[in-house]
Amino acid sequence: MSFGRSLYQFLLSSSQAYAKWDLEVSTSIIKNRKKMLFLLALAAPILLVCGAEAYEAHEMLGGKSAYAPAFYTTTIFLASIAVGLAAGLITGCIGAGGGFIITPALMAAGVKGILAVGTDLFHIFAKAIMGTTVHKKLGNVSVKLAIAFLVGSGAGTFVGGAINKGLYNADPLLSEMFISTIYAVLLGFLGFYALFDFLKATRGTQADSGDAHGGTAGMTGLSVKLQSLNVPPMITFDEDLVPGGRRISGWIVAAGGVGMLAAIMGVGGGFVTFPMFVYIFGVSSMTTVGTDILQIIFTAGLASVGQYAIYGYVFYTLAVGMLLGSLLGIQVGALTTKVVKGVHIRGFYAVSIISGFINRAATLPKKLVEMEYLDWSMSVVNIIEEVGNVIFWVVVAFFGLWVFSKFFLNLGKLRGEA
Repeated sequence: MSFGRSLYQFLLSSSQAYAKWDLEVSTSIIKNRKKMLFLLALAAPILLVCGAEAYEAHEMLGGKSAYAPAFYTTTIFLASIAVGLAAGLITGCIGAGGGFIITPALMAAGVKGILAVGTDLFHIFAKAIMGTTVHKKLGNVSVKLAIAFLVGSGAGTFVGGAINKGLYNADPLLSEMFISTIYAVLLGFLGFYALFDFLKATRGTQADSGDAHGGTAGMTGLSVKLQSLNVPPMITFDEDLVPGGRRISGWIVAAGGVGMLAAIMGVGGGFVTFPMFVYIFGVSSMTTVGTDILQIIFTAGLASVGQYAIYGYVFYTLAVGMLLGSLLGIQVGALTTKVVKGVHIRGFYAVSIISGFINRAATLPKKLVEMEYLDWSMSVVNIIEEVGNVIFWVVVAFFGLWVFSKFFLNLGKLRGEA
């Protein structure tokens, strides 16, 4: 139980750190008129094409029955905006990364798993590039630390991308089941622990978890042990905070590279980078911030372009839709936190994650039947999958309506605070 609790706190702090980065990037894009005009210029022709359903199915690429993964419809593009909006609302309102529901949500909308992963990564990469104004924080980055970490992350993206492409090439159904299983396990673990925390909070037995960004984190026992290992090359960092700086082996930092996780799941590597640096490597939060921003750009870029885009597994129209939706959702969500109770937000956080878990878990019986590993009636597994889809979209829609209702009902109050 203690291990599960520690793992949950680690993942939660990861999600919170990623949300902070995502909010900063989105805010910098919205406040920059040139970036917004550029984004709208990209979206305008897509929206025009959507109205006419101009893309027809082809035998080889993009067809409903084609081996290639993409089939474009207006519904899927509008769903991508809704997915981005929902992820943005979770990120801004809850203060925890909503990006982990993007891949499952795209798959629930009918996008094949490998394409959902590649598109999510490209969406993160595009957002990071557009949010260049946050690079002012890169003055805190340790270049040697960043290089060592990116070496590990870079290698990891090739491994993760190779795993997904290999499974898809062997059997598209196997690829779908692999991605759905990973998300079902992760979201199930996070969701039920979050629900447990919410129920404790409603009884007044637990306070908020405090600063998730390293403010209260000191040197852990693990970080002290890792820094005591003298395995060349040694990297010195935090010279401004500690006389002579702290030292850690470059091999240890490289081994912590999150590229494989990013490439397999389609999440930003920053999802785990911040708590890993602070709690495991013993790096100060100031140095970690700069390194985190830098690695997200390169890890997401290398994974999305080098492992997915060049093989045709990025759906650019969906990436633009998600970016549009998330920019709006993050801002609305962040403002709504000023007028709603924190305990209610934590409850929605738990329910949202659990609905994602139900959605992905509900697809597994059908995949197993199609792969002839399970002898169930196809009508039964179709009903299970449909129920999972309905539960997921109902929860997401209800959460979105609740946040927007709170936002508009308190618009006068929010304007007064501004």
